[in-house]
Amino acid sequence: MSSGKRVRRKKTHRERSFQKKVVGVVGMGYVGVPLAVTFGEAGHRVVGFDINEQRVGRLNAGEDVILDVPRGAVKRLRRAKRFRATTRFSAVRECDAVIFCVPTPLDEHKQPDLGPVKSAVEAVVPFLRRGQVLVLESTTFPGTTTEIIKPRIERAGWRIGRDIFLGFSPERVDPGNPRFHTKNTPKIISGVTAECLRRVRALYSGVVEKLVEVSRPEAAEMAKLLENIFRNVNIALVNELMLLCDRMGLDIWEVIDAAGTKPFGFMPFYPGPGVGGHCIPIDPFYLSWKAREYDFFTDFIILSAEVNDNIPYFVVEKTVREANARLGVAIRGLRVLVIGVAFKPNIDDPRNSPAEKIIAGLGKRGARVSYHDPYVPLFRVGEKTFRSVSLASRTAREADVVIIHTNHAGIDWREIARRAPLVIDTRNATKGLRRRNIVRI
Repeated sequence: MSSGKRVRRKKTHRERSFQKKVVGVVGMGYVGVPLAVTFGEAGHRVVGFDINEQRVGRLNAGEDVILDVPRGAVKRLRRAKRFRATTRFSAVRECDAVIFCVPTPLDEHKQPDLGPVKSAVEAVVPFLRRGQVLVLESTTFPGTTTEIIKPRIERAGWRIGRDIFLGFSPERVDPGNPRFHTKNTPKIISGVTAECLRRVRALYSGVVEKLVEVSRPEAAEMAKLLENIFRNVNIALVNELMLLCDRMGLDIWEVIDAAGTKPFGFMPFYPGPGVGGHCIPIDPFYLSWKAREYDFFTDFIILSAEVNDNIPYFVVEKTVREANARLGVAIRGLRVLVIGVAFKPNIDDPRNSPAEKIIAGLGKRGARVSYHDPYVPLFRVGEKTFRSVSLASRTAREADVVIIHTNHAGIDWREIARRAPLVIDTRNATKGLRRRNIVRI
């Protein structure tokens, strides 16, 4: 018979081993800084590595370089001596674990560019010591951990699973999400060997609330791609329907709202000016590239990526068409204000933002383009750098056309609609407003 007392399982030595140890995070960006803060707040000492000396200096000054961490968190960790940033990779010797959070972009031919990953690993390898745990968190194709990182470590004379413990645990950062963050988002973990997995589990235990183990790194790498490609495909579907509705004279937003009343078997996705950020526009091409190694062609997935890639050009064409139809003028010489250049609301991240193609396309048509974004003070389009203008400025007040690209909170859309001769709303930010000058995609 049970005594009713809850028996707590004693932690093994390996699970205890990462309590209040030193964790290195390579890459102090949108993934690395929140991760470093989470480890620091869990009681670990964290060393943040980055090749950008300016960013390292700002972090060591306690600045909030990323909006997606609690205000003042870096400064508090600095005062508690639980965080420091450096450009010197020799500090890897101090670390019990090293986590890689570096970019995995595409090259000019939309092929995977693992240069940042390879460079980060090469920078770390000379300073490894026995017993360290290495984890890649960057989104990439299946096989990266075992086919690219593992051999580089082994060439240095280390045995994976005995000397160095290697795993993959994909980041799941959703910038601007007020509910889910690094600590309370379930985390997929994997290891090259069973011992590697145990060490990776010990690393994240007590830092992330829920760990999800998979059998091997390739499964974890594929799971991350599935998460993002799922979104890309569904966004492409609704974007293609948006194009059809535009031609048929239907309101796609009304159609989605109606379909969304079905309590089963339907999940609403919404159209927009395209997709942005680091993962969704890139991941289909990572998987497609790897799939060709197996004589498998992901036509459906690549088609969805192409649909989304083309939407910014549709926004340009629709702006040109509506300016001619409603204002009776050509786009050349018109003053166009783009509101928001971040890829999603209430964040400061403009990476791969569709706004770049929209601004460039309108510029080629001869429009005089400016933008406003309270989170992104500077925005580079090709060789030109734009500076955000105030909504109260003359430039904004006298705009002939306003394109709502990002529906940031705190902007008075009613006032925008009242003032602008023509509003192209790509986000349904003006929902509920009935004005002849509003055109929703």
